[in-house]
Amino acid sequence: MKLSVYCCAAFCVIGNAQASSNDILPPDLQSCPTELTVHGDVRIDEYYWLRDIDDPAVITYLEEENTYTEEMLAHTEALREELYNEILARIPQEDESVPYFRNGYYYYTVFEQDSEYPLYMRKEGNLESSEEMVLDMNLLAEDYSYLQIEDMSISPDNRILAFSVDTMGNHQCTILFKDLDTGEMLTDRVLNASGEVAWTNDSRTFFFGHLDATNRTDRIMRRKLGSTDEELVHFEEDPMFWPWVYRSISGDFILLGTSSRESSEVWFLDTDNPDGDFTVIQPRTENLKYSVYPSEEQFYILTNYEAENYRLMTAGLKSPSMKNWVEIIPHRQDVLLEGLDMFRRFMVLSERNNGLTMLRVIKFEDNSDHYVDFSEETYLASTYHNYEFNTDLLRFEYTSMITPWSTFDYNMETHENTLMKQQEIPSGYDAAFYNSERLWAIAGDGTSIPISIVYRKDLFHAGENPLLLYGYGSYGHSLDPEFSFLRLSLLDRGFVYAIAHVRGGQEMGRKWYDDGRLLNKMNTFTDFIDCAEFLIDKGYCDEDLLFAMGESAGGLLMGAVVNMRPDLWQGVVAGVPFVDVVTTMLDETIPLTTNEYKEWGNPNDPVYYEYMLGYSPYDNVREIDYPAMLVYTGLHDSQVGYWEPAKWVARLRDMKTDNNPLLLHTEMGSGHGGASGRFQWIDQMTRVYAFILDQAGLAE
Repeated sequence: MKLSVYCCAAFCVIGNAQASSNDILPPDLQSCPTELTVHGDVRIDEYYWLRDIDDPAVITYLEEENTYTEEMLAHTEALREELYNEILARIPQEDESVPYFRNGYYYYTVFEQDSEYPLYMRKEGNLESSEEMVLDMNLLAEDYSYLQIEDMSISPDNRILAFSVDTMGNHQCTILFKDLDTGEMLTDRVLNASGEVAWTNDSRTFFFGHLDATNRTDRIMRRKLGSTDEELVHFEEDPMFWPWVYRSISGDFILLGTSSRESSEVWFLDTDNPDGDFTVIQPRTENLKYSVYPSEEQFYILTNYEAENYRLMTAGLKSPSMKNWVEIIPHRQDVLLEGLDMFRRFMVLSERNNGLTMLRVIKFEDNSDHYVDFSEETYLASTYHNYEFNTDLLRFEYTSMITPWSTFDYNMETHENTLMKQQEIPSGYDAAFYNSERLWAIAGDGTSIPISIVYRKDLFHAGENPLLLYGYGSYGHSLDPEFSFLRLSLLDRGFVYAIAHVRGGQEMGRKWYDDGRLLNKMNTFTDFIDCAEFLIDKGYCDEDLLFAMGESAGGLLMGAVVNMRPDLWQGVVAGVPFVDVVTTMLDETIPLTTNEYKEWGNPNDPVYYEYMLGYSPYDNVREIDYPAMLVYTGLHDSQVGYWEPAKWVARLRDMKTDNNPLLLHTEMGSGHGGASGRFQWIDQMTRVYAFILDQAGLAE
């Protein structure tokens, strides 16, 4: 591969005038193309110069794009203000989470009036005890435009708080320490950390991850409070693997592991032996993945060994290698095992069957089992904050497209289910006004693709409604049908909202993922198009008012489907979109490249290169009419470089033959997840919703 020089000037359409990016490029960077030669294929990337974040011309370019976007949306200012106020009215100004119990304390978060960030609080022993401040995130955020706490970990003696702070949105963390007895910050700090902190029982020794130049965790370190000395515990040489470390829920072990898309390896250390050596459970083996859940007397191991959808095994603490694994839950072709929660008397399996999540409770005493009952047609249930080992209560969250997020305590012995809290909508919400359905579209190859859909009953008219179809379809990440108070702003204006559960996710089991990655990736895109056509055919929307939206790898989905079927969409929103697939996957100096070879393929292999080149959105922009499009990104995005959407929009402007709006907005102070404050992100979403409503003719 040859990557020569830096940039090339290109033409872009701004408003009704044609402006050359030469106007903002330094003279020595004008008219110098970037030539990429791979497998004898010479490609010119005329917008490669946009990658240089240190070039003032690049920042100027992005700021001018932001100005252009705001000008093009200026006529929606009143709508955006209306959207902002109605969304804000759905957020409780003062709020408090349901406390959870951990190591002698109840922990919870509090939002105060007008605060962007929560206060982290605790009470010792019982909820009648005096309140203690753990961390005031608002105070921390005073000097930053962006602030995210990646992880919080309190020492076993309940005295020292370790917390990981990201102030850019690029997941490069600094670990800070606070003495909870005195309230003082300690001088200890860890720079360039991945975020996690795992304490041993001496409450002095801790483990953490370190980032390499590509932002990949490449090593796990051991360190003691009060010392700057760091000991290397594990260095991961294989760039396709990503190491991690955490303390088990039982508190007995530090688990250290490393994983690729297709293999994993886990070690353990007794938390009473802070300076000891780790013991491997099963050395890495090609295509063998496993995760470990310690109990009092044995390890429970969730593995894909001879089990596509995983099965559950046990192993003794003294001889945990695979040759000693004993099966207790066999593989099932129609059920995916996703996770496990361990308690002294029970274990709870998180399963997925026919696209829906299920919680299976197994009692150790008699090996009896039952499922927690959920009555809705489409929903999401997930275990949550189960840190107490000796309890009969299971904490889980439940939601659907019409049911606000709800926190339950479930008695695993009596099967009694207690609602602890349901998400409050201060401005009012009545689920009876809305209808949620589960549909099945038929893909071109005969596969049934599930669709979750919601709409307001009194505003639905067959074949007449605008519809927003959302999709993702990568990494085995399942899009579940959850509630969104934000989405009400569309539903209450007559929109239908649908989620296409396309292949590449894991809604229908591990095969669903395998059928949407590597050389099967095109299924993700054709599934989405087939879902769109199904919704039109069945009268769920007006064929001239169909919109699509996806973010990150879902942004790749958007880029692919607008190239494949630009005529299908009235408008498309692509958030932090991964659209320059080939160039990115050839660049081993940036995050999420080598680690993702098993997701997308390695383009250094001619077979994968040709396949990826066939769908990469940036490489397949054509001289055709495209729908109206809004693209957004974050300047400090470490997962999808801002330059990918910037280059894509520039090439679209140069080649598209229509006069439809094409807008790019860059958040200059954040990364992949956008703004960090609970009110800050509302402004970002009003831009998205105003764009969609405007293109649907509903901006008035």
